Amino acid sequence: MAPVLTLLPNPRKINFLEGTYSFEPDKLIQIDSPEPHSLVFTAGKFQRALQAGLGLSWQTAAGWAMPKDSVGLSMSVVPHLVLQPQGYRLEITPQGISLKGHDAAGVFYGVCTLNQLLTQAKEHNLPCLVVEDWPDFPARGVMLDISRSKVPQMQTLYDLVDRLAAWKINQLQLYTEHTFAYRNHPDAWENASPITGEEILALDAYCKERFIELVPNQNSFGHLAHWLKLPRYAPLAEVTGKFTSPWDEMQGPFSLSPANPGSLELVRSLYDELLPHFSSRMVNVGCDETIDLGAGQSKQLCEERGINRVYLDFLLKIYEDVSRRGFKMQFWGDIIVQAPELVSELPADSIALEWGYDADHPFDEHGRLFATSGIPFYVCPGTSSWNSIAGRTDNAIANLLSAAENGLKHGAIGYLNTDWGDNGHWQPLPVSYLGFAVGAAYSWNLESNRHMDVP
Repeated sequence: MAPVLTLLPNPRKINFLEGTYSFEPDKLIQIDSPEPHSLVFTAGKFQRALQAGLGLSWQTAAGWAMPKDSVGLSMSVVPHLVLQPQGYRLEITPQGISLKGHDAAGVFYGVCTLNQLLTQAKEHNLPCLVVEDWPDFPARGVMLDISRSKVPQMQTLYDLVDRLAAWKINQLQLYTEHTFAYRNHPDAWENASPITGEEILALDAYCKERFIELVPNQNSFGHLAHWLKLPRYAPLAEVTGKFTSPWDEMQGPFSLSPANPGSLELVRSLYDELLPHFSSRMVNVGCDETIDLGAGQSKQLCEERGINRVYLDFLLKIYEDVSRRGFKMQFWGDIIVQAPELVSELPADSIALEWGYDADHPFDEHGRLFATSGIPFYVCPGTSSWNSIAGRTDNAIANLLSAAENGLKHGAIGYLNTDWGDNGHWQPLPVSYLGFAVGAAYSWNLESNRHMDVP
């Protein structure tokens, strides 16, 4: 019988062979690559796992000028043998372990799988096997809300990055309204325990070693009440009093007014400070739920041109600004899908973020709209942890599954799993791990993980 293994994500293909591999002391980790330094961190990741799990210390060496029987693990980048980007081939035989990747990321993901196998080694033995694996979605992300009541300490973020990287997540976003320490806007984040530029630079480097792209995320239209309540920014608010929203009557302010030239000036000043801290060339500009648009300063403009046209015009101005800086714009797609006739006017090099958090969210319908309009898009489900203390597990699994199914159906280029803090951010972070894990599995390879034993 094949051994019972617990892997997350489950690999695309795994074939068991006869025999076992027995770990011995004083073996070598061989980096057989023209660019060995690209695999040094990955080799160290395996070294640390081997020491922690089996108490063995293996040194790392580059090249091939070493006795073959001294090598315990050989790592190499061979795109002509492993054809899929981020893919890897892991082979364990009685003679040793071979790991080949399409690229350095593929080798890293192979080590992630190997390290999970290592935790299940019995008496220093691993079953012989061959794993062939690569992802369904090129971009597999997590977005963490750090603007609603909780700004994590840096060690919490580092620990989360390690956990997500081990599950083959390769993008991280920190949702920001007012919790970055803008030096030109200190009144916006006063008493909010913001993340500083220095901390972002360090986190970006930490992520990059682990093949995670840290993408800047700054809401740039709606959800800016923290700013607009302050006297300095109040003139930029669309409304200041009560307005009718899709949910209920609400008290403004809420969104920037696109009718005020100062709104775009503010957004540009934020990008001036924020974006240089990131090595990513993408930026999530938000622009979701502009529910008060047309209710105040822009009322006449919206009556003349239409609310959806006014929305798109402002979004395109943001696009022009971030493009000029060399960034690709991501934006939440909830407003533009309300005007299907305008979707084709979106820039073809922007990325729409198709979000929805209910089990029956229409990922199919909206994904088809973006795909037929030629607009690249991510599917963006959620962990369903917010508005709860212990999570909403059934909804989470159904929502995460639907996003993967319909994202693949319509050619989504990414899968961004979101974790929000609405209404007080009650949930402790570990409550969100279930959603993070399931989303990581579905976005890596849906069919191998569709029926996984979640508990």
